[in-house]
Amino acid sequence: MKKRYKLSDLDCANCAAKMEDAINKLDGVTAATVSFLQQKLTIEAEDTRFDEIMDQVVKVCKRIEPDCVIER
Repeated sequence: MKKRYKLSDLDCANCAAKMEDAINKLDGVTAATVSFLQQKLTIEAEDTRFDEIMDQVVKVCKRIEPDCVIER
């Protein structure tokens, strides 16, 4: 399953790159991109575990950029 999410309060390109790297390392994630310029997250992951994976993605993003919100 592939989905796109709007990001709020993503403050720097370096943080976006760190988030992208961390998300791509999560089990079940096929591909993920975090665009600082567009303030968007695009993620492709296993259909059966998608909600569980997104919970992990939110935790990763909060750890790297505490003010960033993934609008789902």
